[in-house]
Order: sequence, then structure tokens, then C-alpha cells
Amino acid sequence: MIFIENLNFGYSDHKVLSIPKMEIKEDQQLLILGKSGSGKTTLLHILGGLLAPNEGKVVIGKTDIYKLSQSQRDKYRGQNIGLVFQKAHLVSALNVGGNLLLAQYLSGAAQDKGRVKEVLEELNLGHKVRSKVKALSQGEQQRVTIARALLNRPRVILADEPTASLDDDNAFKVIELLKRQAQNYGAALAIATHDQRVKDEFEVQLNLNM
Repeated sequence: MIFIENLNFGYSDHKVLSIPKMEIKEDQQLLILGKSGSGKTTLLHILGGLLAPNEGKVVIGKTDIYKLSQSQRDKYRGQNIGLVFQKAHLVSALNVGGNLLLAQYLSGAAQDKGRVKEVLEELNLGHKVRSKVKALSQGEQQRVTIARALLNRPRVILADEPTASLDDDNAFKVIELLKRQAQNYGAALAIATHDQRVKDEFEVQLNLNM
């Protein structure tokens, strides 16, 4: 599903990442570990089409995403990649449903209130569709960001530090939720974190500290 070859990224003479080859298969779940500054967020942004590498290629399915133009890559990302960031980045002026409809619009997909309702109900948020995001708990906001990532039935789900500000109970709930939803969608899942609490939850790991 995701194939990386001869990937390098850095600034001037400072190399942040160098990965000769890596593959994340369909339905595979990868944990990317690393301390602050190790390049794990950079790698996730490269996989998501947000940050072009200095050299190398990133292939999702059969598409080399950095051979696409910026506008083509933005459209491809909206249709195929679900992104979950550490902070929710929700539009406070809109309610929960409005945030998801906006995500559909920005991805170029038709606005589908039925799909919005469906994905919110999958995450036990159907009753929050008209709620303002400021009225949500931190855990609920995190689930809304996951709903947004799942909205267009992505082939790849990328999550950056999704448990960093959560207590133990909610951290494991979010990890289990991401894994279960990735499995439901048949999507490849990559989670970047420095959170050692979740290390034992993944069989396949990439440690950028090594």
C-alpha cells in the first residue's frame, strides 16, 4: 500500500531522515517511535503528501505522489489519506457536522450528510452532530478528528502523536479505535509517537532513534 525508496530529507547540511526502503502493506499497522526531533512527524508529513522529500519516492497504491502536481497531490490526499493530528484543528465557528462537511468540500468530494452521520455514529458521536466543538471534551474532539480522517474511506490513515495529551485509559482507547477503524476500512495505518505506553500494542515498529 505504501512503498518508500531512497528517501532523504534534511535542511542544508543537517539530515533529518534517511530511509533506503520501507513498505507498509494493506491492512498493516505500523508504529513509528522516536524522541522529539527524530524525524517521525517529518516522515508522517512526507507520507501524507504534505512535505516533499529532498530525494526518493513515496508510492501509495500505484501512485508516486511526488510526481503529482501540488493541486493533484492535495486532491489525492483528500480522497485517499486520512490524517489525525495531535491537536484537533477544528473550526470553532462550525458545529461537528459542519466541520466534517467542510472536510468533504475541501477534498473535492460531494457533501454527503448521510456519510457524515454514518461515520459519527461509528465513533459514538452521532448525538454530537450539531454540537459546537468548544463544547466537546478533549476525547470527543479527538474522535471528531478521527471521524474527519475516515470520512472519505481512506486507503491510508496517518496519526501524529494521537495520545500525547491523554491519560492512560483514553490513550489506549484512541489506539484501539484507530486500529479497529483501519481494519474496518482495510486501510494501512501508521502512528508516529514518542509515547512508550503504546509500544506493546503494535507488532510492526520503526524506531527512528536507532
